[in-house]
Amino acid sequence: MEIYVVKPGDTVDEIADGTGVDAEQIIYDNQLVYPYELALGQALLVNDTIRNAGRAVSVSGYAYPFISPWVLEQTLPYLSELPIFSYGFTMEGELLPPAHGDDTWMIEEALRFGTQPVLTLTPFGSDGNFNNQLIHSVVNNETYRNNLIQNLLTTMEEKGYQGLDIDFEYILAEDRDAFTAFVWQTAETMRREGYHTSVALAPKTSSDQAGLLYEGKDYRALGEAADHVLLMTYEWGYTYGPPMAVAPVNQVRRVVEYALTQIPREKIDLGIPNYGYDWPLPFERGTTKAATINNVQAVRIAVAQGAEIFFDTVAQSPYFNYVEDGVEHEVWFEDVRSLQAKFDLIKEYGLRGCGYWQIMQWFRANWLLLYSQFYILK
Repeated sequence: MEIYVVKPGDTVDEIADGTGVDAEQIIYDNQLVYPYELALGQALLVNDTIRNAGRAVSVSGYAYPFISPWVLEQTLPYLSELPIFSYGFTMEGELLPPAHGDDTWMIEEALRFGTQPVLTLTPFGSDGNFNNQLIHSVVNNETYRNNLIQNLLTTMEEKGYQGLDIDFEYILAEDRDAFTAFVWQTAETMRREGYHTSVALAPKTSSDQAGLLYEGKDYRALGEAADHVLLMTYEWGYTYGPPMAVAPVNQVRRVVEYALTQIPREKIDLGIPNYGYDWPLPFERGTTKAATINNVQAVRIAVAQGAEIFFDTVAQSPYFNYVEDGVEHEVWFEDVRSLQAKFDLIKEYGLRGCGYWQIMQWFRANWLLLYSQFYILK
């Protein structure tokens, strides 16, 4: 397993000759498109024989019910857990099914591959955004709280779910302890019934970190309550923010190092983004909106625009610029180099595993590289 960075004048055939790997294999593994043009600075996974080198880890990947059946089938062999996004709830704790389609077929597919289907619970309002008033209503009312937990148990048993993921964001600071108590009660109830519970955590770097994303999450208490947690270590670069890496490793490391002071390493999964962003320039806060793109698409844009791909050695992330219709663009995405840096963090700190947001787009090189690094727990 090798990562090859394209140099001036390289072709797939020349890289194949130089590495001893069949050209068709390089094309397939990296999802290259005929006539197989390459971008200067593009990172290729050159895979002769996959050698699984590492310890066992857990791997999860969020997906909506409208995921392509083909993409899901390709991905499931690499997943320990499939968190299906997502169930909601009312102010009174009534459970709402996924708004984007029926989840039954995904549960059946997960079980067919020996992957645990996980019910993801989110407090989405009618506008499709996180609503902290829904959280406030349920976690502070015993009747509503018990109603929601019972509804979760009933649905999980009826549907065949094997775990629960609690993904609550923008929790009010005043609801921090009530939310923790809700997670404790939920997780203990789930454990008695044979289910596991995970909690998604905003990427904090200190206990007193200010901000609506952070103040409602008590890392230590939630780490004690849940069976495992997911660090949402992505979205430094985001739709309405300035151009930058989505998951810069230097920032990800800070989150991991803080989390390890609060939560046992064997309970921590590292969040990994499976997407990138394309920003039009100049950036104007409140006006500029980046387009979400997948990692394969990013490279195809670079090829089409004749752009050179650079690699930020601090963020450990690829990026490039191009001009189209008189507008300059800046693109940040993930490639096998940036993913390798994240896998190295998992190994360095002995974490439980990783979780992807999200698996809606197929990026074959990621999964081949992951498999070469770890045994996947099933």
